[in-house]
Amino acid sequence: MRVGVVILPEYTWPQARARWRAVEELGFDHAWTYDHMAWRTLAGGPWLGTAATLAAAATSTSRIGLGTFVTSPNFRHPVPWSREVMALDDMSGGRFLCGVGAGAVDVDATMLGRPVLPPRERVDRLAEFVELLDRLLTEDHVDYAGTYFTAKDARTAPGCVREPRVPLIVAGSGPRTLRLARRLGDGWVTIGPANATDERTWWSGVGELAARMEELQPLTAFQRHLSLDSCPGYSLSSVTRFEEMRGRAHQLGFTDVIVHYPRSEGVYAGREQVLESVARLQDGSPPVTPP
Repeated sequence: MRVGVVILPEYTWPQARARWRAVEELGFDHAWTYDHMAWRTLAGGPWLGTAATLAAAATSTSRIGLGTFVTSPNFRHPVPWSREVMALDDMSGGRFLCGVGAGAVDVDATMLGRPVLPPRERVDRLAEFVELLDRLLTEDHVDYAGTYFTAKDARTAPGCVREPRVPLIVAGSGPRTLRLARRLGDGWVTIGPANATDERTWWSGVGELAARMEELQPLTAFQRHLSLDSCPGYSLSSVTRFEEMRGRAHQLGFTDVIVHYPRSEGVYAGREQVLESVARLQDGSPPVTPP
């Protein structure tokens, strides 16, 4: 099972660079950052641009996959975003992963002064976003006329390094987003049931989602990502907890799990020693219990 790590875009680059390099050197499979203009309890603190952060990460690493967790149409348009995607794909040598989702009803949805869409319309908008982005990354001279997005003779040269295009990892937990992930995505990522207040309820909901996805004509190469830190309680609070959660995810058919780089305080607060010990498990080495 592959393991990825989210590094929030809250650090100045000298601080951030050390974290991106550490994730690669520790042997993890992919690293991600949020594509938000601000985020929840951290909205009043430092927050830097996603594309620039990933571009810098691309030039500071050589092996690890790099992705957005996740891009949404709350403030992105597929045409200009496709240019950023192709640039990141080029700079990383084909390592970029484009996570996409409908976008939550939070600061991203209100900062530009746009009306907040109800759930059905947010999924409609996401479907257009993914459909158009898919075309922009594989075609040239693209015309598109949708309810939420339009494109007129959109030029998309030079195209992607990875063929036929950058992988699209579609986020979602509802029936329509699961079908969209199967139809146009190269993978799926879920945070599980959003309103779960305890771990048992969360895992039950994750199991139901995994079963629904499996019913949609299983695909051998289709990636299934689970965000472990959406479960009540931090996944890296201990090596034992991480191993238990990873094992449960594997049993449910997930190919990848994603955790968050430990922060010094607040959300995802933890110790880097736990991350390092978890990394030792990836190469078969015995973990070192943090003091």
